[in-house]
Amino acid sequence: MEDKLHDFFSENDFDFHEPKLGHEKRFEKRLNKPAQNHKKPTWKWLSIAASVVLVFGFWMGNNYQKQQLDLADVSPKMEEVQNYFVSTIHQELKTIEKNRNLETESVIEEALEQLEELEDDYKSFMTELNNSSNSKLIINAMIKNYQKRLEILENVLNRIEQIKNTKTLNNEIYL
Repeated sequence: MEDKLHDFFSENDFDFHEPKLGHEKRFEKRLNKPAQNHKKPTWKWLSIAASVVLVFGFWMGNNYQKQQLDLADVSPKMEEVQNYFVSTIHQELKTIEKNRNLETESVIEEALEQLEELEDDYKSFMTELNNSSNSKLIINAMIKNYQKRLEILENVLNRIEQIKNTKTLNNEIYL
């Protein structure tokens, strides 16, 4: 133990000298000295730059969205068609969600997966509409996409009704 302690002090260079004369007075003087006002760095310029970047980002995003044609951008009649399909699809989805339970869960999830695939197809149609000159075929495909979505939702609602009716019949039999 003594050897380890001796080795420790011999390997490390410690300052064993006493402080210079007047050290204590200089230390007290520094303690009593009024604190200097250190200016905090101003972040105003950084917040202004961040605001400019945000505004520029929103502007770019808005311009990009305006450059993307949608079915509603083709003509006023197509806007009516799109609004009809979108509102009807939302209505059907609300009805389906109200009827969600353990018996209907798998049917609903399967339909939602199909709707996601159709949504991806629709996005690719929008890209084609922006890039293509043959817009009539693409517009027809977009409308058929909406019709297919409604068809899927109507089938799901029919299956949910069948499940409800089967459950009601089973309950009546057991009563």
